[in-house]
Amino acid sequence: MIECKNLTKTYRNGDVETQALRGVSFHIKKGEFVAIIGPSGSGKSTLMSILGALDTPTGGTYFLDDREVSTLDDDELSEVRHKKIGFVFQSFNLLPRTTVLRNVMLPLLYTDTSEKEREARAIEALRYAGMEEGKLYSLSNQLSGGQMQRVAIARALINRPAIILADEPTGNLDTKTSQVVMRTFQKLNSEGHTIILITHEMEIAQYAKRIISIRDGLIEKDIFV
Repeated sequence: MIECKNLTKTYRNGDVETQALRGVSFHIKKGEFVAIIGPSGSGKSTLMSILGALDTPTGGTYFLDDREVSTLDDDELSEVRHKKIGFVFQSFNLLPRTTVLRNVMLPLLYTDTSEKEREARAIEALRYAGMEEGKLYSLSNQLSGGQMQRVAIARALINRPAIILADEPTGNLDTKTSQVVMRTFQKLNSEGHTIILITHEMEIAQYAKRIISIRDGLIEKDIFV
């Protein structure tokens, strides 16, 4: 599903160059649950942006479903992000004065689905993510951190993507809530979703079936657990 060959990424600020990635190669098969772990500044967030088609590498190649992502035009990249990948972020990225249901429906607004179908799919995704039905019409800024992350997971699922990219999804959560969220990812993986998790916490990474450790822009370890 995913193949990265010798990925490099260099940021330039005037005369100063920073190498975020220095030759990263790996592949991920459909249905895997992979954690990419590393300290701050290791290059893991840069790698996540490339995998999510949000950024392009300076060198090397990234293939997604046998298509080299760097050759896609803007419309094709938007389609990849919209249909193939669901994103879950540490900061939730919800609209604060919008209901839970509307937040989850948002990715479907520019599709040819009807309002009734959008609502039905949003409710289905929220139930799957473990959101209480009594909260569907609450504003997102009235929710706890754990509830907001469940909404974010539901929103990531709404387009039924093959891949879910989660960037530090437990970073703003307490230990108990983090465990609930990670069990949700395990459930998604058991039902066929490919999960790629970015984290700096080993206890979170251990929920995955494979851990890729990155440091100073290079892969340090790649192990199955």
